[in-house]
Amino acid sequence: MGHEASEGTSNPPDRPEGAEEVLWVRPMTLEEAPLRIDYFLGASDDYLRLLGVDRAKLPTREAWLARYEDDLAKAPQERDTYSIVWLLGERIVGFSTADRIQPGQEAFLHLHVLDPGRRRQGLGSRFVRLSAEHYREVLGVPRLYSQPNALNVAPNRALQRAGFRYLWTKECVPGPINFRQAVTRWVWEAR
Repeated sequence: MGHEASEGTSNPPDRPEGAEEVLWVRPMTLEEAPLRIDYFLGASDDYLRLLGVDRAKLPTREAWLARYEDDLAKAPQERDTYSIVWLLGERIVGFSTADRIQPGQEAFLHLHVLDPGRRRQGLGSRFVRLSAEHYREVLGVPRLYSQPNALNVAPNRALQRAGFRYLWTKECVPGPINFRQAVTRWVWEAR
């Protein structure tokens, strides 16, 4: 009989003999930034619409990579964005990004599972919990908000299952790469 999967942040948790793969998160490196960039630039128009992303507002690959390079040269609390990768064992299966960071106060969390075959397996909510704790520890933010497209069921369910509390639904342009859409706002507060 196997053990339950371990979960942790920053360093891979020990994996007991016969246990499932370990879920953990760690900071995204510059070498891994193309995962996030290509996730958006390589997505179909239908998938981008589901995410609420306007392809015309996406920066070029080169400009996006240059932004990451500049941002990663700063301390985490001084960055415009702070990204982490989600790992299942040693394989990256998704990522989360915090932006609108106000150290000691709050940030906004974004969540993405890279492999469509790994979606709808409950991994998102488990990784969101790990991400929230990581952001709390590294960025010193006791409060996180997330506001996915209201029509995108998966992230809304993942946030709810991860312990985020629903605040509201309204129509707005939630970010610089988005079109006007209905979004739901969720909040997580450290206990």
